[in-house]
Amino acid sequence: MRVLILTEGGKGIGFGHITRMLAVYQAFEEAGVRPYMLVKGDNSVGSVLKEARWEILDWVNDPASVKERFGKVDILMIDSYLAPREVYEYLSKMAKVPAYYDDFGRIEYPCGVVINGWFRAIEINYPTKLCVKYLLGVEFLPLRKEFWKIKKKETKDNIESILITFGGSDPKGVTPRALKVLVSHFPNLIKRVIIGRGFGRNIIEYCKKIADEKTKIIYFPDGGHIKNLMLKSDIAISAGGQTLHELARVGVPTVAVIVANNQEAQVKEFFSKGLIHRFFYWNELKEESIVDSIKSLQNPLIRKRISEKAKNFIKGQGARKIVKCLYELWKTGEMKECMEKGITNVDL
Repeated sequence: MRVLILTEGGKGIGFGHITRMLAVYQAFEEAGVRPYMLVKGDNSVGSVLKEARWEILDWVNDPASVKERFGKVDILMIDSYLAPREVYEYLSKMAKVPAYYDDFGRIEYPCGVVINGWFRAIEINYPTKLCVKYLLGVEFLPLRKEFWKIKKKETKDNIESILITFGGSDPKGVTPRALKVLVSHFPNLIKRVIIGRGFGRNIIEYCKKIADEKTKIIYFPDGGHIKNLMLKSDIAISAGGQTLHELARVGVPTVAVIVANNQEAQVKEFFSKGLIHRFFYWNELKEESIVDSIKSLQNPLIRKRISEKAKNFIKGQGARKIVKCLYELWKTGEMKECMEKGITNVDL
């Protein structure tokens, strides 16, 4: 079986697409298939992709080169905010089972499988269209293999440590702002600060400058290291992207910071379900907001309630379910028949 994954990421645009497509990649590997990934971005994504088969290629602006190099494939997965519909339409014809990861109904997708792991994806007004199969809801949320199985995390009586994580890049510079507040108001807390490959040099240097003796700066951790940092941390301050799902899966009570418009709906849904403690917009984040949030989390009953809700809601098996569905559509030939004959929404 030949599987090709197309996505984007790197400095300035973040690593969320990269991380979730790596999860799908890993689920294919578990099933005995090694996909190939083409990434529109820069080499900073290598800190996430590690040993995966990947390369940098601007497939969004040069889709013809993809067809020329790879010809026909069995399964094609695209995860993009940049590619126009015409590119999807063009590339979809090279696959027996084309699939597209979506977040908010960005475009009207061509024939294939549309996947959306958002909690309320079923409420999006997706068109009822011939030859389209929808996989919607949190059961299809892809997390990296390190988060498929999680050992139990206990809630301590007192907060001893906090994790600051803004993914692979922090273009808004929230990491040093948060660290400065914590150093000033919570000197006794262990402060673990994750630095991604896409962080600017000025941000890294400022974090080093303001760090106290209880600050631990961690550079470019992989999925396993990140999971262990989450397990060791009592609470977290995090951006509202893919990392928020991983924190919920581990059960870390979190204060979320919305750093991009596409994070807003997700973060608000996390909050409404009690999966995070509080949230703020990056440009409205004030010192007193951080201090008050940390102080209120000192109540272990609040932390325990958030942790249990989050762990029970995010099961972590989405990547495996995606691969199982795509494999069945390929194996049975149902998607090919659907695309050729116009059958609507084949049930698995």
